[in-house]
Amino acid sequence: MPNGSSTIRIRVRMRARPIDEPHRASSQLELLFDLTFVVAIAAATAQLAHTIGDGHGRDGLVPFLLVFFAIWWAWMNFTWFASSYDTDDVLYRLLTMLQMAGVLVLAAGVPAAADHSDFRVITIGYLIMRVGLVTLWLRAAIEDPDRRRTALRYAAGLTILMMGWILRNVLAEADVLPSPGLLLFFVCLAALELAVPHWAERVQTTNWHPHHIAERYGLFTIILLGESVLAAGIGVRSAVEVGELSGSFVVIAVAGLTLLFALWWLYFLEPSGYGLADRRHRSYLWGYGHYGIFAALAALGAGLEVAVEQTTHHLAASSLTICYAVAIPAGGFILLLWAVHLPIVENPVVRPVATLTAVAVIWLLPLAVSWIGVAGVIAAIAAAAVLLVIGTVAPRAGSAAAGVVVAGDDEAAFVGEDDGLDPVTET
Repeated sequence: MPNGSSTIRIRVRMRARPIDEPHRASSQLELLFDLTFVVAIAAATAQLAHTIGDGHGRDGLVPFLLVFFAIWWAWMNFTWFASSYDTDDVLYRLLTMLQMAGVLVLAAGVPAAADHSDFRVITIGYLIMRVGLVTLWLRAAIEDPDRRRTALRYAAGLTILMMGWILRNVLAEADVLPSPGLLLFFVCLAALELAVPHWAERVQTTNWHPHHIAERYGLFTIILLGESVLAAGIGVRSAVEVGELSGSFVVIAVAGLTLLFALWWLYFLEPSGYGLADRRHRSYLWGYGHYGIFAALAALGAGLEVAVEQTTHHLAASSLTICYAVAIPAGGFILLLWAVHLPIVENPVVRPVATLTAVAVIWLLPLAVSWIGVAGVIAAIAAAAVLLVIGTVAPRAGSAAAGVVVAGDDEAAFVGEDDGLDPVTET
């Protein structure tokens, strides 16, 4: 059933949707599904900000990455299935609602997982989500005989690994394995989770839509940027409440917003949808690589929150630590953004020399904190990101003004990523 239709059917036969379906866009249900992750991401970001502010940023990093993997992978599972089999009928909506309930349970378990490595509540949330997702894969196996074996492999892999996550919780509860053993167990299960799609689709690939997937990733990026704005806003609110608005506070608040805006601009410069359409076999590298991009944005939000908070409160974290809490994820985002597009885009819009230079500058700037202070470092990081945007956009704008169409590996430059707008044809 095409997205945008106002007619709701009781039941639609679940068949693979065309990969070249025109004007394919995220459905209202997918947008609602994404919003359930806001709570989980906010909880993970808040916990990381708390550990950084207390001077235990290193100790909180691994729990944050583990929790964020659980959040990201839950979103991934539904997103790629929906791109292939979104029927938008009653049963599909109800099973999606069940998965949304699982996400909310997962979100409730984030503080315990981040503070005490207690993944019991998160595992319950996953169990609820897996019931809905496995049911959808079994339905696809019944109603789409051409890809039955692929759907059954997905259902079997997800079910078996769910049992593995439950076993890990049992072992943790019984105190059978020490913390390093539980961490290794988690990493092994996560690796197997990542292997399931590759194993399942060796039989027959699913019909995910490249432009739809690019749009879904873009929307999740916007959600994470919004979470960073929210995290920084928490620090602003705290400063306003105590009535200590200094010049450093204003500089950090403005620089933080500028930095997030620059990163948003950089992300949507790359023509991901067209690259995925041309190189579908490399979609795993692009899709999985976004874990680092998404985690960097979430961590950046935590760093900006601490940076704002230190202007009005005494924190245990050193100024150098606070600066690196912003610089590492900001630079990591830029570096990974360039790296994940290499497999699918022949000529990345953001050039490697400019990328590596910007990242090197951003990662070295915190060393100057003793001379220019935290506010100066954050402002300089934002300036480096803005200069990268200008250095990328200006040559393209100049070429367009001269009558040359520039769009990476595409034949025409498009306004927006996969938004259905007409090509830019400046002469």
